[in-house]
Amino acid sequence: MTTAYLKLSLIASLLALAGCSSTPSQPKISQLHNEVGKLNKEMRQLTRQASALEQQGHLNSGAAQGAWLLPAAGTGVILKSQAGDLKLSLSHVQAEANGTRASLDIHATGDAPLPSFIAEVEWGELDSATGQPLSISSMSQKIEVASALLPRGQVSVPLRLSNLSPDRLGYVRIHDVVVTPPTPAETRP
Repeated sequence: MTTAYLKLSLIASLLALAGCSSTPSQPKISQLHNEVGKLNKEMRQLTRQASALEQQGHLNSGAAQGAWLLPAAGTGVILKSQAGDLKLSLSHVQAEANGTRASLDIHATGDAPLPSFIAEVEWGELDSATGQPLSISSMSQKIEVASALLPRGQVSVPLRLSNLSPDRLGYVRIHDVVVTPPTPAETRP
């Protein structure tokens, strides 16, 4: 009788202990998996952005003229030009029917207002193996920034970057900035 009693109390004790140590509920595990998935996605995005920023710096350090913007880097660059030092950045990069639409944001870095100027904008893909621009698929267009009646230190120029969707758009290069004389309407008192 004592052996049966001992076995019965041992089984009762084990059942009581098993009830105290419950496993986490399924919703908590699912929530944890979702949070880990979100963190992994953010980490991949930050890694891509850091790589693009490094590549953008590399391209600009070797550039004798012009400035390279990589949409994936998400940061601006300074272009030394005839129009002065200009801070350039891309914003509102989105798909459209025939490629990509974006805004080229141009800021004067000093106290002087932006003069009127023209510039060449080139865009294309980056080689996936080397990260270098693929000149064979590049396209270009001229942009014009006209002086305003009231001096301004910044302007946003809409860009239509045809034939490349935002996920294939590897770079935008701005070069050949030439200051132009103000038009007669801009010089009137």
